[in-house]
Amino acid sequence: MGIKKAYFAAGCFWGVEYHFEKLNGVKSAISGYMGGHIVNPDYYMVCSGSTGHLEVVEVSYDESVVCFEELAKLFFEIHDFTQINGQGPDIGSQYLSAIFYVNEEQKVISEKLILELESKGFKVATSLYELVPFYEAEEYHQDYYERHQKMPYCHSYKKIF
Repeated sequence: MGIKKAYFAAGCFWGVEYHFEKLNGVKSAISGYMGGHIVNPDYYMVCSGSTGHLEVVEVSYDESVVCFEELAKLFFEIHDFTQINGQGPDIGSQYLSAIFYVNEEQKVISEKLILELESKGFKVATSLYELVPFYEAEEYHQDYYERHQKMPYCHSYKKIF
């Protein structure tokens, strides 16, 4: 089985990283950027909205402890997947909700969960994208809440599944 990767965009990457790092079986959660048209963008380029990148967290996980479906459920439970223009107070294209799937299995599971949410009456704004290059964010973005001894302001857990 071994270590696998998953990529989630759910608004500001600080809160996403925080919640995934607390999940048993997650080995690391790294903030970064995906989906744009510029190689190796920096934070200020992404925030300009001109690169097309989203703030994303790369989750490395032990598949013998936690599966992709559990990760994807957590993803949906820590952000407003119905918001179309950002997340909470963070407005802009870099804060959109998305899953960058690594393989067909991740895509199928993501589609299944979206259908389940829609059957519960939610209008899901989350997009699914094929894997594209991941660019690690600057060091000062990594483990932000842990280093500052704070709690996420725009991400909170809400049981849905």
